[in-house]
Amino acid sequence: MKNSHQALWDNCLRLIKQNVTEQIYRTWFEPIVFESYDEEQKTVLVQVPSQYVYEYLEQYYVRLMAWALNNSFQSGVRLTYRIVVDRENAKTQVFEGDRPAEIGPSATTARVNKAPTILEAVQQQLDPQLNPMQTFENFIEGDSNKLPRTVGTTIAGHPGKSTFNPFFVFGPSGCGKTHLINAIGVEAKRKFPQSRVLYVSARLFQVQYTDAVRQNTTNDFINIYQTIDVLIVDDIQEWVNSPKTLDTFFHIFDHLFRLGKQIVLASDRPPVDLEGVKDRLLTRFSCGLIAELEKPNTQLCIDILNTKCRHDGLKIPADVIQFIAQTANGSVRDLEGVVNSLMAYSIVYNSAVDMHLAERIIKRAVKVDNRPLTVDDILEKVCQHFGVSQQNVFSKSRKREFVQVRQVSMYLAQKYTKMPASRIGQLIGGRDHSTVLHSCSAVEQRMKVDKAFCDDITSIENSFLLKK
Repeated sequence: MKNSHQALWDNCLRLIKQNVTEQIYRTWFEPIVFESYDEEQKTVLVQVPSQYVYEYLEQYYVRLMAWALNNSFQSGVRLTYRIVVDRENAKTQVFEGDRPAEIGPSATTARVNKAPTILEAVQQQLDPQLNPMQTFENFIEGDSNKLPRTVGTTIAGHPGKSTFNPFFVFGPSGCGKTHLINAIGVEAKRKFPQSRVLYVSARLFQVQYTDAVRQNTTNDFINIYQTIDVLIVDDIQEWVNSPKTLDTFFHIFDHLFRLGKQIVLASDRPPVDLEGVKDRLLTRFSCGLIAELEKPNTQLCIDILNTKCRHDGLKIPADVIQFIAQTANGSVRDLEGVVNSLMAYSIVYNSAVDMHLAERIIKRAVKVDNRPLTVDDILEKVCQHFGVSQQNVFSKSRKREFVQVRQVSMYLAQKYTKMPASRIGQLIGGRDHSTVLHSCSAVEQRMKVDKAFCDDITSIENSFLLKK
């Protein structure tokens, strides 16, 4: 029986040899020694000469080996490795191989004399999903963001060519992370118009992956992402409880990194605090440059406020600007909200912007307590804004106005609470987590093209800060 299993393994090696160069085969595959095959566990045990060889094979050739095993043995077969860890005492250790997210020959294998597939045709056109208004020109530099901004401009000028790959930027909400990473993409696309640049939120990536799994198109999903030249992913902390999404991203990350493609990641916390993320991915997040974006100090707040006032054509006295910068909580988003409120009050009441009005706005904008927002708080504000009852939101009705309130509530709950998507869905009409993810994606996409809708969301968010 062992001889027949050995023959199957020999066939695996022949398939592998057809898909790699002679030098690669001699270096990494010829030293592998077949030991046994467990039909019940569907595992092939092989011996490799060192830990390094094991890690290298798992990192770069796991899909190729899985494909060869499936063609020679049976579907779902996995490798286990025996490694000599102490030659003097003849001690060995067995390691399980990872299950690949994509089964097939190496992505580097040439496609010869074949017509372009539908997937290849789709790959020729790519919407970068960038916001053209978020550029380096209007990203105000200060002490809190000087290093990340400088690194960002370097990356945009030489994507994938500097030592800043991957570039991992983290910081609290409202400090300018999304603006910065978006600016990198905009500048890189301007300088290299033929490059494939993509900005994607972690939530949208997860929605796309969920859809791919449901439609049995996971390989196409991975293949498309593996064609990106500059991949920018925002809010990756949202993946901490999504192991399958993380495993899939690992294979995409590894492929792009090996090809020298630029990867930019943003999070509200450093890699070391991303609980639930495997070490193999954390080490990759940390192998380039980790940069922190801090909340802007008073001077940077003043510069941001002055820039926004010039942009919006609003005149605010210097002492009022100083007061807002010193009193607000240092969030760029909050600063913009204060200016928008001042503008609205001055227009509606036909009054000048002075210290009295600023004090009134700030008093309402700064939270009077530290109680975190709840889903009930959000539901109440959203329903009040759109004039819909919570009973209608919880119903099974598919009326457009009810669906809109339901989706907006889920989006804001995901953004402002720490609850998982499954719990949010239960609290908003007993929906499942996939409904929440799709709702968040729908709101994000609509905000990009519907200014009135975007204003509605901003108004609701501002209402969270107002005293009841």
